[in-house]
Amino acid sequence: MKEIISVALLVGGLLLLYFGYDEYHSFSSNVDQFFGGAGSTKAIWMMVGGAAATVGGLVGLWKK
Repeated sequence: MKEIISVALLVGGLLLLYFGYDEYHSFSSNVDQFFGGAGSTKAIWMMVGGAAATVGGLVGLWKK
């Protein structure tokens, strides 16, 4: 059961990282960066959450 949760965290984290990266390089985020100097907070939180979930999944798979 623990391995299933770890794999789900890993896959979900990788998906969040991908979509966060994609959102960060979207047109609306580029406009925000041009005028405000910072990227979309949604994209940043997606990448932070994706990184945390990916690390959690990897640690769960590594520690048996």
